Formats: sequence, C-alpha cells, structure tokens
Amino acid sequence: MISRTLFRQQIVPIVFGIVCLAALIALIEFLIWIGVINRFIVPYPSEIIGSFKRIIVEEDVLDRFLLTAGEALAASLMLTVVGISLGVLLHRMHLLRLATETWIAAVASAPLVLMYPLFLVIYGRSALTIIMIGFVAALPPVILKTLEGLSGTRKVLIDVGRSFNLTPSQLYWKILFPAALPNIFVGVRLGMIFALINIVGVEFLINFGGLGQLVNELAERYDLPGTYAAICFVILVSVVFFIVTERAERWLRPV
Repeated sequence: MISRTLFRQQIVPIVFGIVCLAALIALIEFLIWIGVINRFIVPYPSEIIGSFKRIIVEEDVLDRFLLTAGEALAASLMLTVVGISLGVLLHRMHLLRLATETWIAAVASAPLVLMYPLFLVIYGRSALTIIMIGFVAALPPVILKTLEGLSGTRKVLIDVGRSFNLTPSQLYWKILFPAALPNIFVGVRLGMIFALINIVGVEFLINFGGLGQLVNELAERYDLPGTYAAICFVILVSVVFFIVTERAERWLRPV
C-alpha cells in the first residue's frame, strides 16, 4: 500500500495541479462564452484540445517536435560544455573576470534573437543557424552561475582541502566543483530556457525548422486553435527538458 507520507508528497500535488489546470481551462472557456475574452484572439480551450488530433495527423507535428527538441538539445549540450568551461576559466583568471564579467551580464539581457540576419549570412538558412543562435543567447547565464557557484564556495571547505595537501586540480574536482553544482544546474536550466525561446523564435522568424515554423504557418492561415495547440507542444518541449535536467541533477547530487 502507498504510505500516507508518499501520498501527501507526490500524489496530492499532482492531483491538485491537474484540478487547478482543469479549473483554469473551465474559467477561460466561461469568460470567452460570456464575451469577456475575445474569441477571435483566444479560441475556446475545447477547440484547442479538439485541434490536437488534426495537427498531429495533418501537420506532421511529431517530426517537427523532434526537430525542435533536437536543436534545443544540441544547443544545450554546447552551452553546458562551453559555458561551464568559460566559468571555470574566469574564476581562475581574476583579471579576465574583471575585464569581461560586466559585458557577459550585459549580453545576457540583450535580445540576441534580433541578430538572426547575421547568423543567416554566416550559416545560411539551416538548422545550424537556429542552433547557434540558441547557443549564443543561452551562454551568459551558464557562465555567470558557474562563476557564482565557484566563487561562493565556503572558505572552510577550501581550507580542509588544502590541509589534505590537494593539488589545485584536485581542489577543483573534489571541493569547488561539487560545491558549485547547485548554481551550475540553475545556470544550465536558465540557459535551456533562453535557448528554447530563441530557437522557437528564430524558427518562427525565418519560417524554417520545427514547431516555430508550424506556429508561423498556422498563424498565417489564421488557424487559431491549431496555433495555440502548436504552442502547447512548444511548452511540452520545455517540460521534457526540465524533467531531464532535474533527473540529471538528482543523479549527480545523490542525497
């Protein structure tokens, strides 16, 4: 039998979340029905749900979903490797950190998606353009959070490592890096969000790729239910990535 603690901690939140989502859908349906929300801007949720089967069958949404997810995965792997490495480099080279940290923070807040014409010139109208924009836009959060995690390591832990005569390399891998993992994972998650936003946005802008292109095509046809259904698939990609990173964090940081 399921224990009472497990029931309260896992099953109750899931059921409560489903009930809240159903209540929200019902509320939106009612507000549209009484005219508070314009149905020519936001379609009935029942119409959106009914269009799922149509876009799955007619719009080849599975292949588009996998293409967008693949682009996001490629960008995420690149930004994880490069971002963490650059964060470690800035932590070790104090002068370089002082010279570049402010610029990296500024880039993190800049709308880099507007640079897509430059990437089109460099890489052409291809999936590589989309991946590179997602990678560049998502890189700053990973760098900054890695740097923050390494810099925020408690001094007592570093002193313990030095008391055991650890080499600088051993100090990084046995003390600093494990202590910085929570911040690093926060940076990776933020980076994935940035990457996915920019990837879908560029797919929409250049009308090439996966779900972003599908949203563009459905919007141009003024197929509102289908457009919102396609956006739901975009949200599904982000949910999948969030679950994957959460499982990876649990695996790397066992309780």
